[in-house]
Amino acid sequence: MDLVWTCACCGKEYKTLSFAYALDQPDAWHGVPEEQRRYRATLGTDTCTIDGKQFFVRGRVLLPVEGFDDPFIWGCWASVSKETFEAYGKFWDVANRADMPPFEGTLASDIPLYPATADLRCKIQMRDARKRPSFIFASTDHPLAVEQRNGITLDRVKDIASKILKHKKD
Repeated sequence: MDLVWTCACCGKEYKTLSFAYALDQPDAWHGVPEEQRRYRATLGTDTCTIDGKQFFVRGRVLLPVEGFDDPFIWGCWASVSKETFEAYGKFWDVANRADMPPFEGTLASDIPLYPATADLRCKIQMRDARKRPSFIFASTDHPLAVEQRNGITLDRVKDIASKILKHKKD
């Protein structure tokens, strides 16, 4: 998306404003020593397992943005049961899976700029074949869930960008 904006922290003008940021691994991945990961864990682009006991799927938390058709997206991970993980894999290539009942999960990523988000319960709503699911929070007063329900402003998107990108003043 092309939006000219000025970063509040560094004062620089940018020609694009991202409406999406992602975490590439679930938080538990970082708890496995790097030298042990190759035999204790498997990390793909959309799934992760650790010790054959922890199971994760990658998805999206969508936040509506006032005045825009496209939402802001946090790419993150959810922890699921072994049964859910197996069902998720079984249905990954199914063309029409958006109408499936949602799976249960727990957010497995602490998303920056919020109080702890890991362990927030969520519904995992499938989308059609090979598209990452959406994570939908139950009614809670956690700021991320509130933003998912109520939406955010373009100024909030700019604030997120300035904090995530950690710009430096010249």
